[in-house]
Amino acid sequence: MSGTSEGPAPTADLIRPAVTERHIDTPPRTTTTSASPSSTGAASTGAAFAAAPLAMAVVDREGLVVTANETLGTLLGTGADALAGKAAADLVDLPSDPRAWHAYREVLRGRQARLRCTRRLKHPDGRSFWVQVTVSPLPEEERAVLLSVADISADRELQARLRHLQMHDPVTRLPNRTLFFERLSAALEAEAYEESGTGRIGLCYLDLDGFKAVNDTLGHRIGDRLLAAVAERLTRCAEEAGYARPSAPLVARLGGDEFALLVEDSTGTDQLADLAESVLKALQAPFDLSGQRLSVSASIGVVERHAAGTTATGLMQAADTTLYWAKADGKSRWTLFDPERNAHRMTRQALSSGLRPAIEHGEFVLEYQPLVGMEDGRLRGVEALVRWNHPQFGMLTPNRFIGLAEEDGSIVQLGRWVLATACRQARRWQLEHPDAPPLFVSVNVAVRQVWDSDLVTDVAEILAETGLAPHLLQLELTESAVMGSAGRPLQALQALSDMGVHIAIDDFGTGYSNLAYLSRLPVSVLKLDGSFVRGFQYETSEKHDGTDARPNPADEVVVEAMIQLAHRLGLTVTAECVETSAQASRLRGIGCDTGQGWLYSRPVAPDRISELLRTPAHRSRSEPI
Repeated sequence: MSGTSEGPAPTADLIRPAVTERHIDTPPRTTTTSASPSSTGAASTGAAFAAAPLAMAVVDREGLVVTANETLGTLLGTGADALAGKAAADLVDLPSDPRAWHAYREVLRGRQARLRCTRRLKHPDGRSFWVQVTVSPLPEEERAVLLSVADISADRELQARLRHLQMHDPVTRLPNRTLFFERLSAALEAEAYEESGTGRIGLCYLDLDGFKAVNDTLGHRIGDRLLAAVAERLTRCAEEAGYARPSAPLVARLGGDEFALLVEDSTGTDQLADLAESVLKALQAPFDLSGQRLSVSASIGVVERHAAGTTATGLMQAADTTLYWAKADGKSRWTLFDPERNAHRMTRQALSSGLRPAIEHGEFVLEYQPLVGMEDGRLRGVEALVRWNHPQFGMLTPNRFIGLAEEDGSIVQLGRWVLATACRQARRWQLEHPDAPPLFVSVNVAVRQVWDSDLVTDVAEILAETGLAPHLLQLELTESAVMGSAGRPLQALQALSDMGVHIAIDDFGTGYSNLAYLSRLPVSVLKLDGSFVRGFQYETSEKHDGTDARPNPADEVVVEAMIQLAHRLGLTVTAECVETSAQASRLRGIGCDTGQGWLYSRPVAPDRISELLRTPAHRSRSEPI
């Protein structure tokens, strides 16, 4: 009879006695197969021991079997007489487990009350079975312990079947989410990779593109069959990837149409990339299911890194993020985790979550960029530009957060604050400089402000509160937003125009550029996109580096035509991004009304605009402000 240490580590039930016995070395007792009865009671006890259905043996303090019953002999595949004199620990494989072996010796010495552990033994006929071993001391005068062995193989098999059901997906028969995370956590434990292996771990996290449509149109029965077929192909990919390697990747279904392939001891990103490519290729062939021929694809997020310092949560977050990138990049592809791209995403998320609190905490400020008359160089108005003085990321320009504000709807609250602050400031300049012509203030408005709020009411209330005249307020909307206006947005623009507020189209020339449609819209100003103005940059045919920079005549012809048509429609034109005196001169020559750009001034604080209002009114039209 021999034991084996296969299977889970045994558990020991260790209970210390109330009184510890002192170990006394005594010569071994003579082993016999039966005890000599000294009384009728003793004879009855011996008979009960021999006939007991529980396998038992009396073991002396030296660990040798004094007597054993036939049940134990049958269990171990030998006769009871043959067990006498043998080391009891060897019969049940206690020495292979240090903890159980130590506890057993403590029981023999009287220092511990009992031992209970589970062992896997091997029968002489070759089969393996599980037993629960219990060692308890007999009365002190016996100077022996009782060894009992119970066959628990049936219970263990039932537990194994239940665990398999608990840990595997019934549709695909793959390991489920619970077993996957159990394996992943074990792989990330230090002892799993410190002594051997590459010390790295990889993960391919995928889901099927458009699987919901299969369930919705063909039913869940076909959907389940498709998942099972996909699981078979993923398993084949894993088996092929594991060829000539210590182990194959673990394939698991995490839920829905999400699957994962876990690669322990990965050799680098190339191995994971090859695995992802093989999965995409395996899924390209159509699936034939109950007369239905289906084609599916998958998007895969790939993560590969050192196991040290990696957590299961962190790895799955990275994989989930990368899967999202793969879908955003066009689906039916794999994408490798990029720390820089993730850092940008995290920054974006931090900004998005902090937008509404930032408005309440007063973290936003306005700067103002002058709008200058091209003909006389006088300051006519300013454009209000919002900045976010972020406590972590510093001063942020609108391109860092306006898109996020539009996505989550906080643009309505932020836009109302910008509008009120800009109007209040414009009115303050008017009161502080009564001798100077009043400046108009131009404020950008997002389309979502028109849809998600009562913009007309907001503007009316703010103008009434600040005392600013309506004609000194200009609202800027992008060309694509204005040109497609209908219904509520068009009604709002018309009501604002009727109120006396000027409506301007920002970045004109980058969208529809439908001048005929402008005649039906309440628009009074066009702001030419800077891409048109850049073609007017040089006065000569050479750049500073000596290369040819002769402007394209078509640029000037297009801009001049737009300006003339706008004037015929009664609109004024503002050129954005004016950076050189050459651009200003040529724009002036073709009739542009107003200029805005670094030639005149960068966006500045309100105090700087106040200084400009105090300067002499006569100013050279080519002189920057």
